[in-house]
Amino acid sequence: MSGTTSSRSAVVVGAGIGGLTAALALSRTGWQVTVLERAPELGEVGAGLSIWPRAWRILTDLGVADRLVDGTRPAIQAGLRRPDGRWLAKVRADAAAHTPVMVHRARLHEALVGALAARDGVEVRTGVTVSGLADLDGIDPGGPADLVVAADGIRSRIRNELHQREDVRHAGYTAYRGVTAQPVPGEASSTGGETWGTGVRFGYVPLVDGRTYWFATANRPAGETGGDHHADVTALVGHWHEPIPQLLAATPPSAVIRGDICDLRLPLKRFDHGRVVLLGDAAHATTPNLGQGACAAIEDAAVLAAQLAGHARIESALVAYDRIRRPATQRLVRASRLVGVLGQLQNGAAVTARDAALACVGAVAGLLAR
Repeated sequence: MSGTTSSRSAVVVGAGIGGLTAALALSRTGWQVTVLERAPELGEVGAGLSIWPRAWRILTDLGVADRLVDGTRPAIQAGLRRPDGRWLAKVRADAAAHTPVMVHRARLHEALVGALAARDGVEVRTGVTVSGLADLDGIDPGGPADLVVAADGIRSRIRNELHQREDVRHAGYTAYRGVTAQPVPGEASSTGGETWGTGVRFGYVPLVDGRTYWFATANRPAGETGGDHHADVTALVGHWHEPIPQLLAATPPSAVIRGDICDLRLPLKRFDHGRVVLLGDAAHATTPNLGQGACAAIEDAAVLAAQLAGHARIESALVAYDRIRRPATQRLVRASRLVGVLGQLQNGAAVTARDAALACVGAVAGLLAR
């Protein structure tokens, strides 16, 4: 049975990728939506993200995809390498239908904001801090919202209030991220993928705007955020195979950001709590090793809107959303955590065994593809 949504109101806490996608998806099914963002202005950090086919279809249905890509995407040779440049595994360059669209995070954010601005019944308020559910009293003069979507990130205060605990876990390594100031010619524009060393990884991929997004990870304790990030990365991987030194040289030092890699320590027992629901990193923050964090939030939003449109009772819709999304996202968290463990190995013998296994798997995959 389909519920009537024309008189329903929702408050979305957090104007990140997940929160904005949820607001857009809900508004398209008749909800009145208020988005609350604690930052004084809307915006995103300077890093790239991957949008895999399932999430891309959702963005297409929401009218966002056309705002992101101009023209066709060139095929690139991607895969996994060692620091000396030897390929351990390759992905076929003509497999574009099964590979992600790489965009700058800020570009996706701007596209979502633009799509929301074109809709009636959506209000975005910045500079609003939500420390708990009690802060939502009086947000709407018409009375309490019918639905609260907690999309307030990995350190979600609403999640902590509902579960009475702090679930954030440091993965044991930190990440440096950068985007070149302009397109980089040569190998950097036609290849991508990751290079795995000993306790250090580097990955890069061309963005749809022609620039290149890259990241590096290194085993570090939590909280070490000072220093010259560009110099740190150069010391770690500046001597690795091309085009890594070229990419670092093409990135302004001020454009390099650093942050500890974290996920949720324990899987939550539920994402729904009456008429409050957790979405995105607030529900299932994952390490970025599979490039699926933003996609998972986008998929959350689509499933949430679909279930609310298909159930007369909001609580029943949220139970269905939890039943669909919680198992899938928790598998993602575990798989990404495992990839991080393998990628950050520091024992020399273990690294040698890992690389041999990856090369074997890559060879078998190549034979199957041919």
